[in-house]
Amino acid sequence: MLKDIENWYASWFDTPFYHILYKSRDDKEAGVFMKTLTSFLNLRPQAEILDLACGRGRHSIYLNKLDFIVTGVDLSSKSIAFAKVFETDTLTFEEHDMSKVYPKKFDAVFNLFTSFGYFENEEDNLNTIKSIKKELNEKGVGVIDFLNLEYVQKNLVATETKVIDEITFYIKRSIKNGYIYKEINFTHEAQDYVFTEKVKALSLDDFKSYFEKAGINLLFTFGDYQLNEYQPENSSRLILIFN
Repeated sequence: MLKDIENWYASWFDTPFYHILYKSRDDKEAGVFMKTLTSFLNLRPQAEILDLACGRGRHSIYLNKLDFIVTGVDLSSKSIAFAKVFETDTLTFEEHDMSKVYPKKFDAVFNLFTSFGYFENEEDNLNTIKSIKKELNEKGVGVIDFLNLEYVQKNLVATETKVIDEITFYIKRSIKNGYIYKEINFTHEAQDYVFTEKVKALSLDDFKSYFEKAGINLLFTFGDYQLNEYQPENSSRLILIFN
């Protein structure tokens, strides 16, 4: 089964294999990051947060446990259906295209774990930034947690094999034509699968260009989940805080 890389996220994220491959994500690290980030931002208890491209709600659930009112949105219907099991009076999930404005304003809008740069149409990336701006209230702050392009270029692992739940995933990574690609091959129940993740290779300067066009002010730039200083060649992440 060969999947078209255009709008790859619409199909890959809805498969059980995506969640099998990434099941080893560090949940403890995610929880610590949410606590560190919200403390730095000095968000009040019951502040309202939009978790943009929330997936199955991992970060949303942590944020809600920290006494915030959280709305998680994602394009994947299956991820949202999974997340809805965890809904409460102060935690809700729904399907939404992040390139379009969500009809409510928030104290903070978070876009986490490299959940940006998926769109085939470049204008949709800029529209996402513009939408975040419109989703913030007067004193609201936006956060984008993205990969650090310079670090990825320097440390790219071209090939990798992972065996998870008796499935062998063969992974190839490359950077070409302004995108970072991850091709994932595996066989399950005698059926061959190929999925390709494709994320725009965005640098800090690229985000600054988006922000300028959207009328956004970049406030802080950090390089990891402990919010240490961003170092272009050595930081594992590019974390942007803006309004």
